[in-house]
Amino acid sequence: MLNVEAVNLHYGAAQALRGVSLVAEPGKVTCVMGRNGVGKTSLMRAIVGLQGISGGKIVWEGADVSRLTPHDRARKGIAIVPQGRDVFPLLTVKENLETGYAPIARKDRFVPDTVFELFPVLKDMLKRRGGDLSGGQQQQLAIGRALVTRPRLLVLDEPTEGIQPSIIKDIGRAITYLRDQGTMAIVLVEQYFDFAKDLADRFVVMDRGEVIMSGTRETMDEEAVRAKITV
Repeated sequence: MLNVEAVNLHYGAAQALRGVSLVAEPGKVTCVMGRNGVGKTSLMRAIVGLQGISGGKIVWEGADVSRLTPHDRARKGIAIVPQGRDVFPLLTVKENLETGYAPIARKDRFVPDTVFELFPVLKDMLKRRGGDLSGGQQQQLAIGRALVTRPRLLVLDEPTEGIQPSIIKDIGRAITYLRDQGTMAIVLVEQYFDFAKDLADRFVVMDRGEVIMSGTRETMDEEAVRAKITV
């Protein structure tokens, strides 16, 4: 289980997160929603160690990982699919996937069949360069690369941003499949409410660096959440 406990985060004198808390459990999706610029990506970067926090703590599987480096967190099973995908444009699809080998044991350095079952297009494009793929294909590659690390916590930062509807459906099916395996905790940042609503077991709504609403799917007030995330 992931516990983010009253986390503060600063960029110089500017405070991006103010006492933010959330929980993510294996077999469940925690959705973080909010308008642009409210601190969602800062929270994801804090969870995976790409940005240091200035208060509170981040606990993963009972251990405080707040001060661990990103690669040490990756070795503990924490993976991120970043906003904007960040695939290596000059590497092939196969080489992009193989960059996921870094934090795992040598015996596990192969691409799991699950990656190609969820995203068959990747198998057909193994020799194509990452920069030649469409945005939707790059998003599938970014998720596949994260899955190569065998994560137990998967952080997805706006995976539907700029993606065509057919691939959004593929990504939704993939997240549902991964959740239903029951071994992976998933944190999903999303602005597309209908996509988030269908997947969320828990939800958190942020505004100005703070959590202003949270709860379970059953307790979600859809009208209130929509009002808080609509620009």
